[in-house]
Amino acid sequence: MVGQLIQRGALSLLLFLTPAVTPTWYAGSGYYPDESYNEVYAEEVPQVPALDYRVPRWCYTLNIQDGEATCYSPRGGNYHSSLGTRCELSCDRGFRLIGRRSVQCLPSRRWSGTAYCRQMRCHALPFITSGTYSCTNGVLLDSRCDYSCSSGYHLEGDRSRICMEDGRWSGGEPVCVDIDPPKIHCPHSREKIAEPEKLTARVYWDPPVVKDSADGTITRVTLRGPEPGSHFPEGEHVIRYTAYDRAYNRASCKFIVKVQVRRCPVLKPPQHGYLTCTSAGNNYGATCEYHCDGSYERQGTPSRVCQSSRQWSGSPPICTPMKINANVNSAAGLLDQFYEKQRLLIISAPDPSNRYYKMQISMLQQSTCGLDLRHVTIIELVGQPPQEVGRIREQQLSASIIEELRQFQHLTRSYFNMVLIDKQGIDRERYMEPVTPEEIFTFIDDYLLSNQELTQRREQRDICE
Repeated sequence: MVGQLIQRGALSLLLFLTPAVTPTWYAGSGYYPDESYNEVYAEEVPQVPALDYRVPRWCYTLNIQDGEATCYSPRGGNYHSSLGTRCELSCDRGFRLIGRRSVQCLPSRRWSGTAYCRQMRCHALPFITSGTYSCTNGVLLDSRCDYSCSSGYHLEGDRSRICMEDGRWSGGEPVCVDIDPPKIHCPHSREKIAEPEKLTARVYWDPPVVKDSADGTITRVTLRGPEPGSHFPEGEHVIRYTAYDRAYNRASCKFIVKVQVRRCPVLKPPQHGYLTCTSAGNNYGATCEYHCDGSYERQGTPSRVCQSSRQWSGSPPICTPMKINANVNSAAGLLDQFYEKQRLLIISAPDPSNRYYKMQISMLQQSTCGLDLRHVTIIELVGQPPQEVGRIREQQLSASIIEELRQFQHLTRSYFNMVLIDKQGIDRERYMEPVTPEEIFTFIDDYLLSNQELTQRREQRDICE
C-alpha cells in the first residue's frame, strides 16, 4: 500500500540521497549546506549502492522552508524516503516555488531535483505629487497601502491598494488634485446660412477665455468638436471646451453652432419625363434640369434654379410627343432630329413578303413598351424601286431619303438586314437575321445606356410587365 507523508520544515528544501559513507552533516545525506542560498550541492559518489527497497531512509528526509512536501512511498506510510518514494512540493501562501514541483528518490540515493520557496513581493509604490501613503506590511503579500493628500488637495482614484498574489498592486495609482477648478468662458452661440449650392457653412469664433484660480497656470485646453473655420452641415452642433490646471483640475463650457439651409419646394418631374438636380436637389443654388422620355420633346425652360427667396426661377416645362418631320431635303436632316434624343433601329427587306421581315416586325410590335423605355424609333425600308417604301412611324419617306439612308448605313436591298444606331448617330450593331426584342434590349441595357438612363431603368424595371 502507498503511504502519504506531508512534512513542513524551517529550512530550505533539501533534495539529496544517503551515500554509502557517513558524512559530517545530516548523517547519511551526502550534502553540505551553503548558508547563503536555500539550495544544497551534491558530492560525487564513486560507487553505486546496492538497491534495497526495505531501507526506510534510502534518501534523506525532505524539509522545505515555508512549504511542504507530500510524499507517497511504495512501502507504505512508515517509509517517508525509501527507494521509489515520490514527493509533491508546494509553498505556503505568500511564497512561490522555485524549481521542481515533483521529485523522486532514485537508486543513486539522491532526489531527482531541487526546489525552494521564495517570499512573494510587490514592487515599491512610487510617491504621488502633493500626497503620500502608508503601508501595513511594506511590499509583502496582503500589505495595504493607504493614500492621503496634502492640505488643499483632493484624492482622485483608489484610496487603498493591496499587494496581491501575482506580485501586483490592486487598483491604480491615484492623483492629488487642486480642489478649485479653473474659470472658463466660451464664445456666444451663433447661427449661419449655408452657402449657395452647398449644405454646409464655414463658421469662425474666438478661443475661450480661461483663468486658473489657484497658481494661474493652465496646462492645456481641449476642444470637443470641429475647429474654428470648419464647414458645418445643416443642424445644431455643440462645441465644448475643457481647461486643465497644473493639478489636473478641469472646467468646461459649451456653445451651439446652428446652420440653416434655405430650401425651395420639391419639384415634381414632368409627365413623360424626369429631373436631374445638383447638390441636394432643392437647396439654395441647386439647379434642376428637365428631361423627357423617349419619343417626347421638352417645351419650355430647360432648367430652374433655387433662389435665396426659397422660390424657383422660371416656370416648369412640359413634355410633348416628339414631332418627326419626314419632309426634309436629306437623310442627314432626318437623322439630326433624333440626335441625343432617340436610338434608331433601321430594318431593310427585299419585299414585304420576306419571311425574316415579317417575323421581325411581328416580334417588335409586341414590345413597343420596351422600345419606348429605351428610346428606340423604328425606320422601315422595304421593297425594290420604284415600288420601294420607307416608313418612320406613320410617315412615308421620299425615294431620295431612302437611297441616302441605305448609302449612309450600308443597307442592301438584296436580303434582310438591320442596324442599331445610338443617340450620337453611331452604328452600334448589325443583324442579318431576326432577333428577339429581349436580345436588343439586353444589348442596349449593357452597352448604350447613360448613367441617368440606368437610374431610370431601375425605377421603371417592371413598368412593361
